[in-house]
Amino acid sequence: MPSKIAYIMSRFPHLPETFILREMNEMRARGWDVALYPLILQNQPVVHPEAQAWVAQAHQLPFLSAAVLLSNLRTLFRQPLRYLGLWGKAVRHNIKSPNLLVRALALLPKAVYAAEQMTAENIRHIHAHYATHPAFVAWAIHQLTGISYSITVHAHDIFVRTAMLGTKLQEAEFVVAISEFNREYLAQKLGEWVRPKIHIVHCGIIPETYSAQPRHWQPGETLELINIGSLQPYKGQKYLVEACALLKEWDIPFRCRIIGGSDEVRADLEARIAQHGLSEHVFLLGGKTQQEVADLLQSAHCYVQPSIITPSGKMEGIPVALMEAMAAELPALATAISGVPELVRPDETGYLVPPEDVPALAKALAHIYHHPEEAAQLAKNGRALVLSEFELRTNVQQLSELFTRLLGVQSGSKVKSKK
Repeated sequence: MPSKIAYIMSRFPHLPETFILREMNEMRARGWDVALYPLILQNQPVVHPEAQAWVAQAHQLPFLSAAVLLSNLRTLFRQPLRYLGLWGKAVRHNIKSPNLLVRALALLPKAVYAAEQMTAENIRHIHAHYATHPAFVAWAIHQLTGISYSITVHAHDIFVRTAMLGTKLQEAEFVVAISEFNREYLAQKLGEWVRPKIHIVHCGIIPETYSAQPRHWQPGETLELINIGSLQPYKGQKYLVEACALLKEWDIPFRCRIIGGSDEVRADLEARIAQHGLSEHVFLLGGKTQQEVADLLQSAHCYVQPSIITPSGKMEGIPVALMEAMAAELPALATAISGVPELVRPDETGYLVPPEDVPALAKALAHIYHHPEEAAQLAKNGRALVLSEFELRTNVQQLSELFTRLLGVQSGSKVKSKK
């Protein structure tokens, strides 16, 4: 029988986090018995069909219910020192961040409830996606049960919300980072002790989902631009809209489609589109499924990722949407932040501009429009890189090997550093 592992994430199903869904599917395909423990099981207007089966199997973890209350009372009675000590540690480690402290205290009762369920289900290991609340719950369960855990770190979870970060990573069996940038960042922030614990495992895509065919456009033809990402400030779509206004001034024919759920900045984007008279040029299409995104990529000429670093420090990791577009052999234009340059390499696999630089973004788009042969060559190189380093099955195999090495040795042994 395969070892049973639990996956914890903040929300499920969550449209932008296709990378977690794909990873779990591939882990099951490799024979792992995966149990799903989302902190919030949510309803969304658009749900990937592949997520439906997981929803039916997911463990529901309410913030407060009779079952949660009874579970906490049982744990208090059976392990009073450990239970009360857990609450004390949660307060001590998060006291400097009132926001995270409140959330940690709200999550502890459901963590206790999940600990009972995982013990009954004979879970041998927990893998948490994101070092914030999912890692906190994994850490709490480990404190109560001794079940080991690991963490995949992404972006805002290490750049912005950092209370207790060192403790969660130190007690994890191993840490997965999606980029070299993240490993270096954590080593600088926390110290060299963390470097040997970190293994680089890129998020991955399934290449055959995306038809690779060179996009050619002729002078005077409409340049089809596309952007994919939830409508949030750090995605930087407002800079793309402003760049489109310059393209219009320069009489470059184009159409720009922005795909993404969440309405955090939608009103602002709509106002900018109206202000610049771009209603016939820029379109907000809302959230789409994986297959719908793959189909839309086939009708585009160029992919644009205008991400920024917000004042709070929030920024991308390496956007999976960027990988998907490059797998479809689209010329890629992105901003030089975080791990993005590990994928979009100037004059090799795509084009990079500084974040928040509208003229540079517009000039790069104009350059792409006037140099289709060059753009096509970089797009070809970009697809080759994605197939080499960002392919789902290969990368999940790396993760699977980490689990195998951990669960194939005696309890308490540490995973050796991957060279």
